[in-house]
Amino acid sequence: MAQSSMTVKKKKRRINAVSIPTEIVINIIMILFCLLCVVPFIFVIIISFTSEESIAQIGYSFIPQGWSLDAYKYAFEMGYSLWRSYFNSFFITVVGTVLSVLVCILYSYALFRRDFKYRRFFTFFSFFTMLFGGGLVPTYIVCKQLLGLSDNYAAVIVPLMVNPFNIIVMRTFFQSSVPEELIEAAAIDGSGEYNTLFKIIIPISKPGIATIGLLNALAYWNEWYTPMLYIRDKIHIPLQYLLMQLQRNMEYLAKNSAAMGADAIKAASEMPTQSLRMVLVVLVVVPIACAYPFFQRYIVAGLTIGSVKG
Repeated sequence: MAQSSMTVKKKKRRINAVSIPTEIVINIIMILFCLLCVVPFIFVIIISFTSEESIAQIGYSFIPQGWSLDAYKYAFEMGYSLWRSYFNSFFITVVGTVLSVLVCILYSYALFRRDFKYRRFFTFFSFFTMLFGGGLVPTYIVCKQLLGLSDNYAAVIVPLMVNPFNIIVMRTFFQSSVPEELIEAAAIDGSGEYNTLFKIIIPISKPGIATIGLLNALAYWNEWYTPMLYIRDKIHIPLQYLLMQLQRNMEYLAKNSAAMGADAIKAASEMPTQSLRMVLVVLVVVPIACAYPFFQRYIVAGLTIGSVKG
């Protein structure tokens, strides 16, 4: 009886089960890791609502001596410029992500197909651009003078539309997740290349596409250097470049207020310098952070597929 009861307990025991103390330690480590990721952003939000007097007296603190909305009021005083830049960033991110994902899928699918004659050449062509670039001056000349990318949305979208790293990642995902027999069966049934790609391959490749889409969305949303080079018209300025201009003007006013007269000194003293920096971080991070829940299940599925295939 004792032996049979032990056999039953072993059957009930999961294959991947660990001891209770080990499981507790693992849970504690994961909780601490989550706190390390979340607490800094919570701290930034708290500082953005902290008054300048409290920061001057006790520095950055989770429990400030005074709360204030002056930094948010100062940021929202930009009015139309702020909301227009928000629209520009959302438009550039959405359109740029869709176009870059489409280009990435088409390019990587061609590299994935073993019957494509020039796949080695185009693989090397894509990989070579990851190691060597033309430099800033030739890139600027091509984009500005040859392609006419100046003071328009295309000036931000086009330079970032093709990412060799994402192409290699997507090609690897196709190789590990899409069986070649499926493509051969579709060809036997009379399916064309585009029909096979968009109706058969893409529906089963959503985890990889979502991952590439998230990487592209982050790149477009956080981009400020490209607008600085090609955009002078305030109508097309994205959010990140506008906030960088605001911070630059704020630092210039704080450093040179003494030489600019009494009005500049008064404006610099009333400006919420420290808390305004954190407000800029909040304005940039919160919108893109809201996109993570929509991509999370696809990314987790992609990781699961990769672990099973490995």
